[in-house]
Amino acid sequence: MSSLWSSLRDDRAPFFLLAGPCVIESLDHCLFMAEAITGVARRLGVPYVFKASFDKANRTSIRSFRGPGLREGLAVLAEVKRRVGVPVVTDIHEAWQAEPVAEVADVLQIPAFLCRQTDLIVAAARTGRVVNLKKGQFMAPEDMLHAVEKVRSTGNEQVMVTERGTTFGYHDLVVDFRSLVVLRRSGVVTVYDATHSLQRPGGAGDRSGGLRDLIAPLARAAVAVGIDGLFMEVHDRPDQALSDAATQFPLDRLEGLLGDLVRIAQIRPSI
Repeated sequence: MSSLWSSLRDDRAPFFLLAGPCVIESLDHCLFMAEAITGVARRLGVPYVFKASFDKANRTSIRSFRGPGLREGLAVLAEVKRRVGVPVVTDIHEAWQAEPVAEVADVLQIPAFLCRQTDLIVAAARTGRVVNLKKGQFMAPEDMLHAVEKVRSTGNEQVMVTERGTTFGYHDLVVDFRSLVVLRRSGVVTVYDATHSLQRPGGAGDRSGGLRDLIAPLARAAVAVGIDGLFMEVHDRPDQALSDAATQFPLDRLEGLLGDLVRIAQIRPSI
């Protein structure tokens, strides 16, 4: 068991946090965001992992910004780790990416659209890194237990599942909070994605829309129900973000929200 996994599973912490901009926009921006969020997390006693993607391979339009790519993106994440001293999580989309990404990233994330891809999941698990399985918009929580088993079949027990909403008609998602209960009662480390769950996929024509004003209320609800971790995409200038602008949470509001969530976590009953 890695020291990171132990820190994420620390019962003394209210929950752990996976947060950062949707996509790597530049080294300077990632450093700024990592330093700012690290400061907030430390003040509140929340274990923290910096999140940013080197490639957003599932953007709505062929014209959408995808990120700097594998080589440049990993160089940025390595600098974030070195200068800020924080672990990092990023997505992989193909099995061959697992090993090179694991040389830098502490957590390998499987995108929601790929959560049934056996070879991809097994390749991530075999690196020995923590694996974050994003729950597909088309998946029941019980069905994600099969994906968890794919990770554990390699001997890697460091696996979490992130709830990020379920398709509810066209251009909309809905969060069924029963999913959090089902996953946690099944013994799975359970994370709530407070930002992607409020996307409106394709809802803005050639890009996704979203309901940023509902991020805080649903995050409070998820912590009250009971979660192990919280996933959020955060940006200092959300409306100018190069990816998922409609659902990135404003950096200047992060500490207030997390403070609320820590207080809720302190009084919630066990599920």
